[in-house]
Amino acid sequence: MSSSVIYQQQWIPVFMLLYYLLSIAQSLDSSSAVLQESAGDATNQSLFWGTYRPNLYFGTRTRVPESLMSGLMWFGVDDFVGWKEIRYACDQNDGLKEYGYKKHDGRSLAIQTLTDEKNNVTLKTEFIKVRGGVHGGSWGVRISGTPTHDGPSRISVIYHFGLEGDGTIDLVNELDEQGISNPVRLHGDSPDLGKFTISIEDGPNSNIPGNIPVNFAPDLSKTQYWGSLIPEGDIWRAKDYIVGNIVNTIKEKEGVIENFEHIPPSAILTLQNRVRLGSNFYAFQKVFEGPFQFDVYFNSESAESELNAGTFSEALQLFESSFDDRFEQTFQLQSKGFDADQVSFAKAIMSNLLGGIGYFYGSSIVDRAYQEEFENDVGFWIEKRTADPQLTSPNVLFTATPSRPFFPRGFYWDEGFHNMLIGKWDNDLSLDIIKHWVALIDNNGWVAREQILGEEARSKVPPEFQTQYPHYANPPTLLMPIRAFIERMVNAKGDKHIDIGDAINQEILPSDIISTNDQTVIRDRHLYDRELGKLFLRQVYRKLRANYRWFRRTQWGEIKDWGRKAPSHEAYRWRGRTPGHTLTSGLDDYPRPSPPHPAELHVDLICWVGFMARSLRDIAEQLNEEDDFDDFDEEYHNIVENIHALHWSEKYQAFCDLSVDEKDESIHVCHKGYLSLFPMLLEILPSDSPKLGAILDLIHDPNELWSTYGVRSLSKSDKFFNTGEKYWRGPIWINVNYLVLSALRRKYAADPGPYQEKAKIIYKELRDIIINNVYKEYKRTGYVWEQYSSNTGRGKRSHPFTGWTSLVTLIMAESY
Repeated sequence: MSSSVIYQQQWIPVFMLLYYLLSIAQSLDSSSAVLQESAGDATNQSLFWGTYRPNLYFGTRTRVPESLMSGLMWFGVDDFVGWKEIRYACDQNDGLKEYGYKKHDGRSLAIQTLTDEKNNVTLKTEFIKVRGGVHGGSWGVRISGTPTHDGPSRISVIYHFGLEGDGTIDLVNELDEQGISNPVRLHGDSPDLGKFTISIEDGPNSNIPGNIPVNFAPDLSKTQYWGSLIPEGDIWRAKDYIVGNIVNTIKEKEGVIENFEHIPPSAILTLQNRVRLGSNFYAFQKVFEGPFQFDVYFNSESAESELNAGTFSEALQLFESSFDDRFEQTFQLQSKGFDADQVSFAKAIMSNLLGGIGYFYGSSIVDRAYQEEFENDVGFWIEKRTADPQLTSPNVLFTATPSRPFFPRGFYWDEGFHNMLIGKWDNDLSLDIIKHWVALIDNNGWVAREQILGEEARSKVPPEFQTQYPHYANPPTLLMPIRAFIERMVNAKGDKHIDIGDAINQEILPSDIISTNDQTVIRDRHLYDRELGKLFLRQVYRKLRANYRWFRRTQWGEIKDWGRKAPSHEAYRWRGRTPGHTLTSGLDDYPRPSPPHPAELHVDLICWVGFMARSLRDIAEQLNEEDDFDDFDEEYHNIVENIHALHWSEKYQAFCDLSVDEKDESIHVCHKGYLSLFPMLLEILPSDSPKLGAILDLIHDPNELWSTYGVRSLSKSDKFFNTGEKYWRGPIWINVNYLVLSALRRKYAADPGPYQEKAKIIYKELRDIIINNVYKEYKRTGYVWEQYSSNTGRGKRSHPFTGWTSLVTLIMAESY
């Protein structure tokens, strides 16, 4: 036998081994892809429909760009001008005594109360969703009303549907100028929804206004209607179209009715009872006097069974009971001693956060002509520059929102706080939101701090704030819920591999609608299936790493040019500064060096970059990215050294910003407040550091940051305290108080050392006063607020602000 033959035979097993290993790798890649795809399909079906129009008092849509959208509006019919104050989009000027979700689970249940004293009605919307089939299942909403006080309660309620994109929707009922008889029926078909039916059905014991002249008026015992063809992308303007239709009705009747002013408004302020051929928009109007109820059902043909009055009531009762049980199991507030009213409060603020989740699609405005190099000269904020705002390609975002009336859109630094609570309640819902945000990080590593996608979102934003700039940053808080997810995953018991078919079936409570017996599967699948959890981390890791590098590249700060000394080059400053604001920092009008200067270094920003390095190091460890782990670890330690070398002021005994004086010499600019706390807030400061003692003293001093309602944003002794806009210059913000409590409980009150007892005392006192004050103001006003006065504890600015203020639920549960 020749040597060449022997050589070939010896290598055959090696080739076979390589082939075998390659096959295994391909198989693993394939199984990972299948696993990821199946989990994605389950999430999409589970979250396909929802109350994803948070800017409306009530509205539904799907998580696809061209959707069937619905919405509720109402107005009083005691006089002829009631239509001018029609309720539709959430608006603080409407003066509702309260509105908000009492129970919302983020997927299948949403119960809301809206108290409109001016129109003498309290509305209740009860939404449920049942899944099955391939088009997201079916849903229904029960809308009921009761008078808030004695006196007339005559209300016109309109519910509308609009279909965007391809598809058809047709009114089935026989048309009549007097109205259409109960129930209203529509049939539809679209690529995303398949075939579906919609029905609107009267409930029991609903009364209509009396004394209507039958010879002229529509029959108010029937449903008034209007069908029209609305231009593509214009469904969100439903209120304008409906008001226009009612105005046309008024004009028509004014011309033909004698003694017009003696006709009851309820008989005049109606839709025109007409349907245009090829309509994609339908509005249905009911007029009531006193208590009322009606149901709206959307049934997908692909669903396993149909929602109707009987199955709706059964499912609603089961979902509500399950919500209560799960809430206690998750947060254990009753076992912590909170009474029933306090628990209801905690449920409500969490539910309002979940009810504020929206699906947004559209272009944003970005000015790429203005880059970071324009901010490296003295006077950069007043330099003339070329402005070139451009509409981007359309993007998608699934996100919670800070405030339904005031901020119904996505904010980067808010969203990290939102998902601390959402992730605790529904792990996989939170991960889905995070993935949407991470997908917006562009190839350079930038993500706009404020996501204003589409014309509807822009309609709520003043023009001067609509344009985003690709060198403007925002605190990278999304890493907070990702770190929390890693902790949950590490602590999760077992290593289950879950069949997706079982997961879908196990998501709904037992009833004759769909068979099930366990709700934990889809919500927590990424926790119990470690392979899937790691896939999520790998999916977001690359872009988060790019975002970190973008921070280091665009937000760098100068050290040597201003005669400073530090162990490394780690130093940072926020771009986008003006003399009165640093919007990019999230702390808006918090006092900074004035005027702005390119020599500035910002203590909060270097702490955020350090937090990013440490967080990405931990993710890299989970993913076995050893080289990245070493890089992040080194950068984190360099940052920590420079925080102390650059930003600690012995004179002020605080961490401070830096700038230069009139001689261009480096100086500390100290405005004690939230800014001074960041090394502690982000758990960067060692537990045994004397600087921690100084920070704890600063927090607990009533002449500095401590108040009987929470930690002030700016020291009472600062010359800018409660001046100017009084935004971040004194008021109490719940997100930062949450960070204080979190750092104390997780680290400084837990670690043995010279300041442990002080940390424990501050933690207990601060937790109590935050819970008590926010709860007290909720009981007094019906709302939680954007901020709270440090003088009186009263809620201030936008409300309901159930974005990060809803963190009080986690504070009550002591879950950080």
